[in-house]
Amino acid sequence: MNIYLDNAATTRCLPEAAEACSHVLTECYGNPSSLHTMGMNAENYLKDCRKTIASTLKTSPKEIVFTSGGTESNNLAIWGSARARKRRGRHIITTMIEHPSVYNTFAALSDEEWDVTYLPVDNNGVLSLEVLEKSLREDTVLVSVMHVNNEIGTIEPVEEIAKLIHRLSPKALFHVDAIQSYGKLPLYPGSIGIDLLSVSGHKLHAPKGSGFLYINEKAHILPLLYGGGQEGTMRSGTENVPAIAGLDVAVQEVFKDQSSNTDRMYSLRHELIRRLSRIDGISLNGYKDERSAPHIVSLTIEGVRAEVMLHALEAKGIFVSSGSACSSNRPSVSRTLTAIGLKGDALENTIRLSFSIHTTPEEIADAADAIEEQAALLSRFKRK
Repeated sequence: MNIYLDNAATTRCLPEAAEACSHVLTECYGNPSSLHTMGMNAENYLKDCRKTIASTLKTSPKEIVFTSGGTESNNLAIWGSARARKRRGRHIITTMIEHPSVYNTFAALSDEEWDVTYLPVDNNGVLSLEVLEKSLREDTVLVSVMHVNNEIGTIEPVEEIAKLIHRLSPKALFHVDAIQSYGKLPLYPGSIGIDLLSVSGHKLHAPKGSGFLYINEKAHILPLLYGGGQEGTMRSGTENVPAIAGLDVAVQEVFKDQSSNTDRMYSLRHELIRRLSRIDGISLNGYKDERSAPHIVSLTIEGVRAEVMLHALEAKGIFVSSGSACSSNRPSVSRTLTAIGLKGDALENTIRLSFSIHTTPEEIADAADAIEEQAALLSRFKRK
């Protein structure tokens, strides 16, 4: 039996979510913009999902815009904010450890003569509030900081960040990439001052191609796509109703026992760390405790390249990652690992294990044993 521990890359779609997709594809396939019954039935799936999501965030359904996933949500938030505010200022801020869909978007804005500040983090991946405070300016119009780092799991202090931004740079919008935290950690954007929040469905057992962007009703941004004016003009194009129907099912399931699911994943994480910490040559990146997300563990294994360990575990039916799946097809040095101070071979010797609500204690025990066995075996062949 396979042990899948790459859930930060993607999760298995819930059977009930897949069934909802299939039903809409074959039975309720009307265009939600059509005025006849088939169209209105399709539109009801959008309304229901919007209500479900809004209830989890304690926001209004009209503040939820459906997208194709995290990359589009992040791009819409960043490009849309910057372009809508360019007359107020051209200074924007992000961190050195953002996902490529954020970091590369800021780099593209830099090419268009936006003044970008990239903030450093400490050895655990945490942004310094003092450094942020010194970086905020009168002409700052956007700050984007992820809630949970996708490689090492560190939780950023987004509530404190929001307070700083709105006190010192009131013209700025605050965007949070919550793709690795939604459904795992409580986060209520409206109450703590987050203006924009990105989520991807396939990280929480919904179909790929589903996601949303929360846009505070007071935040003005411009769309990326123009056309028929769907999603309140913010995302033109016929909505992916089947995927949204699946997203609705997945969100309901994940949030039904969200607190207990989070506690259980923390328990699994602690057990994995306990087992691996006793092994010479294995070190953890980031925090061991609840200052990290419950589902991500980053390990550096002395003398063993990540790719070699990945394939050795794969041969045993255990699937892990060597880093962010969104950049793994282009081998490069991890910005996150570099930013937290890893150097030399350690940058190439780091793997990531990530859990889901379906991960079991037995799978964690088997994975820990396999990593211990393979680390001992493969380190004999380390480069001199």
